Amino acid sequence: MALGHRILIPALAVLAACADRSPAVISRNAAGQAVSAAERGRLDSTVADSSRRARVTRVPKPAVLRGLYVNRWAALGKKMGQLIDIARTTEINALVIDVKDDRGFVLYKSRVPLAREIGADSTMPMSGKRLRWILDSMVANGIYPIARIVVAKDPLLASAKLEWAIKRKDNLQPWLDKNGKPWLDPNHREIWQYAADLAKEAYDVGFSEVQFDYVRFPDEKRLVSEVVYPLANGRFRAQVIRDQLGFLRNTLAASKIPMTIDVFGLTATDTTDMGIGQKWEMFVDRADVVLPMVYPSHFAPGTYKMGNPNAHPYSTIDHALKDVKRRSARVPDAAKVIPWYQDFTLGPPHYYAEHIRAQKKAGYDNGFQSWILWNPGSRYTVAALERDSSSASDGK
Repeated sequence: MALGHRILIPALAVLAACADRSPAVISRNAAGQAVSAAERGRLDSTVADSSRRARVTRVPKPAVLRGLYVNRWAALGKKMGQLIDIARTTEINALVIDVKDDRGFVLYKSRVPLAREIGADSTMPMSGKRLRWILDSMVANGIYPIARIVVAKDPLLASAKLEWAIKRKDNLQPWLDKNGKPWLDPNHREIWQYAADLAKEAYDVGFSEVQFDYVRFPDEKRLVSEVVYPLANGRFRAQVIRDQLGFLRNTLAASKIPMTIDVFGLTATDTTDMGIGQKWEMFVDRADVVLPMVYPSHFAPGTYKMGNPNAHPYSTIDHALKDVKRRSARVPDAAKVIPWYQDFTLGPPHYYAEHIRAQKKAGYDNGFQSWILWNPGSRYTVAALERDSSSASDGK
């Protein structure tokens, strides 16, 4: 562990130096022209990137990845240590940690100018010391750290930058979802640049991979009749998402940052864009890994001719993953697919270890050895996990 601190602490020093630059300092670009504060921040970050990355010890991606989702509160609290211990003693070898959640909050103090401008990193940010402890602990135990970054569902940014919010047709005011919150309009390139900037920062501090969630339009049927998209320029929703994912991938490619995306589980079965801009053939070649959220509880009654898909986890996953294979086979350079499975109860029946195992078995039977479990509270059914043989032999 001491070795990890010697290697990694200088990276935090560089980060702090960038974050503490005075706004009064005038920066100029290569042509000698004055640049804005936002651009100055971007230039500072670019200059620091090579030295920062050289000091990071990065966990290589497992050939077979089996992970757990870690929400912001779990990462900030004592549960983080418990989740690391679960990974240390079971088959789990990856943790997906909220770096930007669906409220718009960033996990730690950020050097990204826009995050600082809107206060995204000002609400209970994780200390640099704790972040370093988490990443060092994961390195020491060979646990693959993935940074989850929510893109279009960001009420904090949508409220701060009203010009980027989805607009109502009738008065061009921000459209509000069923919870009374504004959404970002995916047509705006700036929101994807913001996600890319946060992704680069997460990679710089030691995350091995970036996972983008909410790469879509809101999933409310009334959207079609209530809103207008001035920047669509005739493009349909799925084309907008494809274009923006292409931008994200190209932006991160120069830094060799692995890019993955979360999508609705039914997208491999539904032939439309499901009203959210996610159509399988139009996004599956726009990431390194696609992670469909094939939670049985999210499939409507009657899907796959089952009255209650949630009561049949094996069959539901089996049907969904067969559709995944069929649809991906048609697309050149289709991404690898890693399914999300549910470790939570939503409607009958109550989910126990056997329900999680049934989902895993359906994946294995279809050739999907990797998976990640989702529980919104990061509370997992350890009985559904295989013990790690090396830890068992060590008496742990």
